[in-house]
Amino acid sequence: MPIDPDLATGAELAAQDVAWTASDVLLYHLALGAGNPPTDPGELRYAYERDLHVLPTFAVVAPNLRRAEPPAVSMPGVEVDLAKVLHGGQEIAVHRPIPVSGTGRCTTRIADVQDKGKAAVIVQESILTDDDGPLCTMRSSIFAHGEGGFGGHRGPSQRVEMPGREPDLVVDSPTQPQQALLYRLCGDRNPLHADPEFAAAAGYSQPILHGLCTYGVVCKAIADHALSGDPARIASFAARFTGVVHPGETIRTHLWREPGGVLLAESTTTERGTRVLSDVRCTTT
Repeated sequence: MPIDPDLATGAELAAQDVAWTASDVLLYHLALGAGNPPTDPGELRYAYERDLHVLPTFAVVAPNLRRAEPPAVSMPGVEVDLAKVLHGGQEIAVHRPIPVSGTGRCTTRIADVQDKGKAAVIVQESILTDDDGPLCTMRSSIFAHGEGGFGGHRGPSQRVEMPGREPDLVVDSPTQPQQALLYRLCGDRNPLHADPEFAAAAGYSQPILHGLCTYGVVCKAIADHALSGDPARIASFAARFTGVVHPGETIRTHLWREPGGVLLAESTTTERGTRVLSDVRCTTT
């Protein structure tokens, strides 16, 4: 049986030593599309080491920066074919701003295994710490097609009700045709994002943009357009991946300001109208 929820739930995965430099942060930001236009002072905060600002979503990729092999969905109680897997959701709670360079340790456990009927969802929780303590806590949900039906619980709803009014901000974030090829250098070598034959076998017309790239693009849009270009004000950022972006498409994000420093959002592609991020909730300081 590919998934054994009793064995998987609560299992601790191997801890990872993590190290990053300003160059890693710059590559990550460029892979999100930062630096366009290259003379814009707001863009240079992400694309030039002088006065470099770090998007909190960088912490999500930091543990895997040096990975050069395709990921394997193999962990205690879980053995799933990579072609059946999509990223279902991602959230990060930031305890302190992510430094421009640093070292740390990432510990991960399987927090939950959910049975959605035709699919399974594996929820992992990771904590990134440095010498001064926790930097952030991250939760990711892996959606595995065809792996449900094992009799487990469905899990709680993650739906966020969007306001019934026009958005306060609408932000367009163009992506580049080669963006997935650049973003994979941040540690996600899944061939779904580069290999046309692998993408076709998985049911897609072409390689698709990484969900975490879309996640970072929208986080940057929020920081730039709702938080005066200050990503350090983001205390938490959560989203569900509900559709795919084809590299070269434009991601349009609708933003609503709510009381208490809460921002809600959803994102679509302008070309196809596909909703790609849903239930986006960002808390700020």
